[in-house]
Amino acid sequence: MSELRIGMGIDAHAFADGVPLVVAGVEIESPRGLAGHSDGDVVAHALIDAMLGGAGLGDIGSLFPPGDPEWEGASSLDLLRRTSAEVSEAGWELVNADCVLIGEEPRIAPLRDEMRAALAEACGVEPAVVNVRATTTDRLGFTGRGEGLAAQAVALLRDVSGV
Repeated sequence: MSELRIGMGIDAHAFADGVPLVVAGVEIESPRGLAGHSDGDVVAHALIDAMLGGAGLGDIGSLFPPGDPEWEGASSLDLLRRTSAEVSEAGWELVNADCVLIGEEPRIAPLRDEMRAALAEACGVEPAVVNVRATTTDRLGFTGRGEGLAAQAVALLRDVSGV
């Protein structure tokens, strides 16, 4: 078995009125948020999938089924904490993660350090281990039309099981 593994995660949610906008663990002032069974944090969800994929532990839906009332309205940072614990129990540690928010808005530059710190804390690592950045689609597709946000994440994991 390889000592290092890479996992990739992708998530997307539509905008919805009347819910807070949470991105990478940070609530952003906005008239609309993201629809989802939990808080709809696409960046945290993509990172969860990336970590689970790298560790060979399935995906976010297998760990947190969308119809399960236990996860309704849950903080995605709490889901990320639980994911990090599952990954650790399986003998893996996060070496680094790179997360990309895809959408025309919000602008995240002023919040980048806070986002990195929030995700890193939930993963039990230093903020330097987790990168958060953003891109647009030049107004193409559902993110370009302002209908929602998407995110991608890549996580590099190291085998610490000693096997």
